[in-house]
Amino acid sequence: MQLYCNSLTEYKRLATLEVKVGDLLIGNFHPIRIQTMTTTDTMDTAGTVAQAIRCIEAGAELVRITAPSKKEAENLLNIKNELRRQGYHTPLVADIHFTPNAAEIAARIVEKVRINPGNYIDKKKFETLEYTDAEYLEEIDRIRDRFTPLINICKEHGTAMRIGTNHGSLSDRIMSRYGDTPMGMVESAMEFLRIAEDLHYRNIVLSMKASNPQVMVQAYRLLVQTMQQELGHCYPLHLGVTEAGDGEDGRIKSAIGIGTLLEDGVGDTIRVSLTEDPEFELPVCRDIVKRYSGARSEKQATSQPLGTLPYSPFSYKRRESITVDNTGDKHVPVVVADYRDVAGLHPSDLNAIGYTYDEPSDKWNIADAAADYIYTGTQTPSFGLPGTLQVVVDAVQWENMTDKAAYVPYFQPRAYLNAVAGGQTGKKNFVAVDCDNLDTADITALFTQLQQPAVAGATILAAYASGSNAMAGIRRFFILLAAQQVTVPVIIHSISSQSTMDEHLIHHATEAGALLLDGFGDGLWLTNRNASPAQQATLNNIAFGILQATRTRISKTEYISCPSCGRTLFDLQETTARIRAVTHHLKGVKIAIMGCIVNGPGEMADADFGYVGSGVGKITLYRGKEIVKRGLNSDVAVDELINLIRENGMWVEKN
Repeated sequence: MQLYCNSLTEYKRLATLEVKVGDLLIGNFHPIRIQTMTTTDTMDTAGTVAQAIRCIEAGAELVRITAPSKKEAENLLNIKNELRRQGYHTPLVADIHFTPNAAEIAARIVEKVRINPGNYIDKKKFETLEYTDAEYLEEIDRIRDRFTPLINICKEHGTAMRIGTNHGSLSDRIMSRYGDTPMGMVESAMEFLRIAEDLHYRNIVLSMKASNPQVMVQAYRLLVQTMQQELGHCYPLHLGVTEAGDGEDGRIKSAIGIGTLLEDGVGDTIRVSLTEDPEFELPVCRDIVKRYSGARSEKQATSQPLGTLPYSPFSYKRRESITVDNTGDKHVPVVVADYRDVAGLHPSDLNAIGYTYDEPSDKWNIADAAADYIYTGTQTPSFGLPGTLQVVVDAVQWENMTDKAAYVPYFQPRAYLNAVAGGQTGKKNFVAVDCDNLDTADITALFTQLQQPAVAGATILAAYASGSNAMAGIRRFFILLAAQQVTVPVIIHSISSQSTMDEHLIHHATEAGALLLDGFGDGLWLTNRNASPAQQATLNNIAFGILQATRTRISKTEYISCPSCGRTLFDLQETTARIRAVTHHLKGVKIAIMGCIVNGPGEMADADFGYVGSGVGKITLYRGKEIVKRGLNSDVAVDELINLIRENGMWVEKN
C-alpha cells in the first residue's frame, strides 16, 4: 500500500497541483485557504452582496453562492459586478447540483464552479440498479458527453472547478456497484476527473465530504492513494465535514474531520459547515489553519512504512486491548477529568463533570456525560464520592495513604518500575508515557514488564506529547505497542497550551479525534494548562463531544444539520434550536435537519429521522431514507417529528 501522506511521524504537506481561482492560488504548498458559503436567496442581489462582504471582512478567501437554476446562475453576474464596484475582488464559486445548464452559465461569470458528481448528471432515486460492465461503461460515456461542454467552457474562460462528492448523495449507479462507502465516494469523483484529464483540464479541486468524520477521513485518504496510483499526481483538496451542526458540537466535529487530515499534511482549502451565519465559520477556520502556518521543528519520530502498520488508515477497527477494571477491550472509552488545580474540593465542584449532590437525600445524581475518573494530583477529596467516580492521585501522595485501595496511583515510568519490583503497586495503576521521548531505557523496560500478565492486568497507560507533532508522537507510541504486542489499555492525554477556549477545543478535537478515528485509545483525558475551575464543565463537554463525533461513546442526541444556503426553505437556525430543545435528552438518537431536498435523504446518511424542507413552509419527515409524512405545515412539523419518534419506540420522557 502507498502512503496517503508524506509521513506519519512528522508534518509534511502533500504535494499537489496548483489551481488558479481568479488571482488566488490553491495547492502546491500555498497557504491553506479558508472559505464559506452565503445563506441568502441568490436572487436577492443586495442581501447576497452584503452577506458576502461580511464573510470577506471576516477572512473568507473564497465565497460560494448557490445557483440551483439558470436564473440564479445568471444573477451571479449582478452579484459579482456589485462586489467589484464596491472594491471586493474575492473569487466567487457557484454551487451546482442538478443543473448542468446552470453550471455552464455560471462558468462564464464566476471564478470557480462546484459540481456534485452524485447528482450533476446521474440519478438519485434510491433505486437498486443492476449493470453489466458494458452498460456501466455506456453510463460513463453519457457522463462524458454531458460533462465535456462544461470543461470546455472552463478552459475557455479560465474558470476553476471543484468536483465535490458528498457521502449522502452518491448516485444510484455508484451505490449499486460500490455501496454507501468511502470507495464509492472516491470512484464517483474519479469518473469525472478521468474525463477532465483526458481533455487536458487540470484546474480542479476535489472534496469528499460526509457528516460522519470517520467516513470523511477515510474517503480523502483513499482519494489521495487512488490519485497517486492512477495518475501519479494529486489535485488540491477542499476539506470539510458536511452538516456538522452548530455550537460546540459542530466545531468539534469539524475540527476532528478537517484537523485529522491537516495533521498529516493533507488539505489545501477548508470550509467549516455550521448551522450559523456564515461569517461565524471563519474564526473557526482560522483557529484550525493557524496550527499549520508556522514551522514544525520538533523531534521527528522514526519513519514507519505503511506496509508494516498494525492498522489500516482506510477502515476503522478499534485497537485490541485487555480489560483493566472498567477500561479497555469492549468498554466504551473512559473520561478523566483533571482537577489538579482545583483547591479545596467541594461536592458542588463535581457538577461540571456530571455529578450533582442532593444533600437532603444524601444521594448523587449522575448524568449520561459523567466523567469516570477524577485526577486530583496531590490532594484527596474530603467528602464521600459517588461509587462510579474513581480518584487518581500522584503516586507520591498515594504511597503515604492509609486507605490505598480507595485511590488509583499515577506513576511516572521509572517510579512504576521500582514499585513493581518492590511489590508496592495498586490494584490498578495509571502510568504516564511521554511520547516525545519513547527511545529511553525506562520505556524499553516498561514494555518488558508489560509482557507479564500480572503487571499488564493492573496497568493503564496515559499517553501524552507536547509540541506541534503531538498527535504523530502518540500515534507512533500505539504502533510501538503493537510491535511489542503490548495490549494494556491506553488513555489519550491531550494537553493544550492554547490561549482561549475556542483554541483549546480545536486542539483537543484535532489531536485526540485523529487518534480515535484510527481506532486508538481506551479513554480521554483533556488538560488545559493553567485551567480555571470554571473551565471544567466545558472540558467535560468537549471530551464527550469528541467521543460522540468519533462514534466511540454515545452520550447524547446527535444532530446532523446543514449550514443553510440560498436553497433553504425555512429558518434553519431557529428550527434547529426548536428541535434541539425538545429532543436533546434522547441519548443515541440521530436527527437530521435539512433545508431542502439537495441536503435531504441522501445527505442525512445514517440519521434515524429526518426533517427536510420540501416547499415554502412545507416539511417532509423521514425515517431513515423512507418518507413517512409529506408536505406538513411547518407549524406542526416539530410535533409530528416527536410523534414519529414515539411511534418507533425511541422516545423517552425527560427526567
